[in-house]
Amino acid sequence: MSAPSRLEVELGDRAYQIVVGEGLLDDLGAQVPLPLHARRALVVTQPPLVAHGHAPRVERALVDARLEVRRHVVPDGEVAKSAEVLAGIWAACADWPLGRDDVIVAVGGGVVGDLAGFAAATWMRGVGVVQVPTTLLAMVDAAIGGKTAIDLPQGKNLVGAFHQPLAVAADPSVLSTLPERLRIEGAAEIVKAALLADPLLLERLERDPAGVRAGEPELTRMLVLRAAGIKAEVVAGDEREAGARAHLNLGHTYGHALETLTGYGTYLHGEAVSVGLVVALELGADLGVTPRALVDRVRALLGALGLPTAVPRLDRAALHATLARDKKARDGVRFVLLEDVGRPVLRGVAAADLDAVLDRLEGPTDR
Repeated sequence: MSAPSRLEVELGDRAYQIVVGEGLLDDLGAQVPLPLHARRALVVTQPPLVAHGHAPRVERALVDARLEVRRHVVPDGEVAKSAEVLAGIWAACADWPLGRDDVIVAVGGGVVGDLAGFAAATWMRGVGVVQVPTTLLAMVDAAIGGKTAIDLPQGKNLVGAFHQPLAVAADPSVLSTLPERLRIEGAAEIVKAALLADPLLLERLERDPAGVRAGEPELTRMLVLRAAGIKAEVVAGDEREAGARAHLNLGHTYGHALETLTGYGTYLHGEAVSVGLVVALELGADLGVTPRALVDRVRALLGALGLPTAVPRLDRAALHATLARDKKARDGVRFVLLEDVGRPVLRGVAAADLDAVLDRLEGPTDR
C-alpha cells in the first residue's frame, strides 16, 4: 500500500490520528497504535462486513500484530444500538475475558462505531478502542470525536459516553462494496461540514455531484480527508460540546427526531440529516437568519447528490415531545442555523415558528 495520509485530533494526552489510505485494513497493526500491553482484541462488526471480507482482513492484521483475536457479530442496521446488544458485547468480554489492557476494534459504519465505542467506554471502566469505519458517513463524521451511544425507543443516542479512540483507520477502497444508498447517505455529512466551515468544499461538491454519487476514488479520498479534517478541528477545540462543537449538529435536531418517529431504519442517518438540513435552512430563512439563495442552493445540491429533501408529515405532538428530549435542548428546542456558509449560530426556536415552517414543508408520510 502507498503511504496513508494522517490527520491529528489535538486533544493533549488523548490526541490521536485519523489515518486514511487504500489497503489500510491489511496493515492495521503497523499503522495505528495499539495498547502496549494488549494481548487480546475483540472485533465488533456486522454480517455484511464479514461477507465482504473486511472484518477478516482486520482480524488477520491484528493477528500479525501478535494479538489473540475474537469476532463478535451484532445485527445489521440501527437496531443494533440497543441495551440488549450492548449487554451481549459485555458478556463476550467477560467470557473471554477481555482485560483492561486489551482493545476493542469497531469494524463497520456509525452504528458499530457508536455501539462498540460505548462498550469500550464502559467495560472495566474503559478500555481502548480503534475505530475502523467502513461507510462514508462514519469516515467523515461518526468515527471521529469520541461520541458513543445507544438508542432508546424515546430517542436516538440518549445513553452514551465520550470515549476517544486510540485511532481512526479509514480505507476508502472499501466503499466500493457498499450498496449505492449506503454510499450516498454519507454525502449529507460532507455537505454539513462544508456549510459549517468550507465554501470551497461546497463548490467542489456542486461541480461534480455525479462523481460523488459514483464514488470516484480520488474525489472520495479528497472529500474524506477534508470533511474529517473539519470534524477533527472542531473536536480539538471543544471535546465535550460545551460550545462550538454543538454546531456539528446542523441538520441533526430534526433529523434525529425523524429517525425516532419513523422507526430506526426507515431513513438512514445521512438521509435524515439531509431532510434535517432542509428544515434548519428553511427555518433560518423564515426567521430572517439564512439567505434564501443559500437555502435554494443547498436543496439543489442535496437533490443532485441523490439525497432526500422532502419533509414527511409527522405527528406534531410526538415531534415536539421528541425534540424536547434532544440533548441540546435548554429552556426550549435549539437549532443550529446558518447566517451564511461558515457562519453557524445556535438559536432557541419557538414551537410556533417551527410549526409554521413544517406546515409549509410537510408532504405525505411515506418517503
